[in-house]
Amino acid sequence: MEERRLSQDDMTGSALAAQGPYVLAGPVSRPDSRAEPIRGDLAHIGLAGKHFVPHYAVPQPRAVLPGGAPLYADPSDTSEELCVLLEGDSFEVLDITRDWAWGCLSLEGPVGYIRLDRLETLGG
Repeated sequence: MEERRLSQDDMTGSALAAQGPYVLAGPVSRPDSRAEPIRGDLAHIGLAGKHFVPHYAVPQPRAVLPGGAPLYADPSDTSEELCVLLEGDSFEVLDITRDWAWGCLSLEGPVGYIRLDRLETLGG
């Protein structure tokens, strides 16, 4: 029996259509980076089935120290203050850069940066 090879001309549109949860099917809306813990390079592991990024992080829970701490939009004291976290709040750290921790209170946010010296390891 002679082997028959298919060309793209032989394929129907449905056979060529991409399938699966991560297809390049056109523009998608960007998630709100203040409400969902996702950046261009990193996302909370809880978003793995919802968003595609190069890396996912398992959150490292930390407690906010007495006196609370502001949560900023960017890693800078002059950045927009999103809210103030209260003493004892559990903050899920996803990334640490120099003196700043990026993370969230939960998968639903808020998401931002907090000074690392305002957090302590839970149970410690």
